[in-house]
Amino acid sequence: MIAELGELEEFREEVRGWCAKHVPTDWVRRMAGVSMEESLDFQREWLTELRKGGFAAPHWSAEWTGRDFTLEEQVVIAEEMARARAPRLGGFFVSLYHTYGLLVASGTEEQRRRHLPAILNGEIWCQGFSEPSAGSDLAALRTRAERRGDAYVVNGQKVWSTHAMHAQFCLLLARTDPDASKHRGISYFLLDMQTPGIEVRPIRDLGGREEFCELFLTDVEIPVESRIGEENEGWRIANYTLATERSTLLLMPAEQLRVAYEMLVDLARSTPGPGGRPAIEDVGVRRDLADFHAEIANLRLLINRMLTQLIRAGGAGPESSIIKLYYSELLQRFTRYATELGGMRTQELAPLLGAAPYVSGVWEFDFLNSYTWTISAGTSEIQRNIISEQVLGMPREPR
Repeated sequence: MIAELGELEEFREEVRGWCAKHVPTDWVRRMAGVSMEESLDFQREWLTELRKGGFAAPHWSAEWTGRDFTLEEQVVIAEEMARARAPRLGGFFVSLYHTYGLLVASGTEEQRRRHLPAILNGEIWCQGFSEPSAGSDLAALRTRAERRGDAYVVNGQKVWSTHAMHAQFCLLLARTDPDASKHRGISYFLLDMQTPGIEVRPIRDLGGREEFCELFLTDVEIPVESRIGEENEGWRIANYTLATERSTLLLMPAEQLRVAYEMLVDLARSTPGPGGRPAIEDVGVRRDLADFHAEIANLRLLINRMLTQLIRAGGAGPESSIIKLYYSELLQRFTRYATELGGMRTQELAPLLGAAPYVSGVWEFDFLNSYTWTISAGTSEIQRNIISEQVLGMPREPR
């Protein structure tokens, strides 16, 4: 990537040295089969360790973290954390990325002072966007927020809110003008999850975890000062929040995939193939490995191009949707192939792995988990619509 030009080698050695001393070497064993609460406790400990080193939130400004990393340095951090096989802060994803980007761009100074230090201390946030009848078509949401004096009274239902049962706050979208067009009558709120009237129901997923939740909101009062931006401006603000997921957030997963390729090669070496010889000696397996190597290289080139655009123009366009689509579908094929290549030993049901990166080497777990990427942050169908309309200039999909 852009950070591999040589001018950042001193900084790279600093990050690599820190990882060698501080990344826990036994975290995979410790996190195998743990409860969600135990996983989040471990992630909070890891967040504290990262904060001490200044690496908890490389994309944050120095005002909040004490260190101001350039985009090139952020790339180095992502690369070295991936190479060190560091655990992932999945429980703090919304807090560290969505909430930070939202508050810096659209929040008040009081909101930033209240929440950003708390996030670095382990405050968990969830997202209240999707609804049973408004998933891919998010603007069709029906949750209603009616202003009554100095507060909004909210009624409705949300779904797929990750870690909502453990969250202290929620990023909430609700309709404040039912007579406006669906994109213009939405407002954005910061919801305290301790507010009366909130019921959280966990949803068990395919892997047996309960990360996702439904939220039922009945006469929930949100103070006016907890609104983000102006009333009915929530859709514009939400689009910025969603775009955050599809830019520099792909740095770490892409680097993890490159490291995982080395694990895949090792798997091919240790798995018997035709005639009892190592599978890697089979011409078909070698061809498959070469194909994946090329695809991962292509992914890194796409990300490099996006990062270059960020540096030159200060923002990324719809090309982030191309990268998200490319990565998510490559991840599924990659983890499926590894699961099939290893045979029974990679298809046995393994304990759930807390704090796992997107490719951990526990292949059956990784394959099941890969499907979250084609759904979260905008489904593959949504990404194709964005690419066709905003990149290729094709006619808009009929509404």
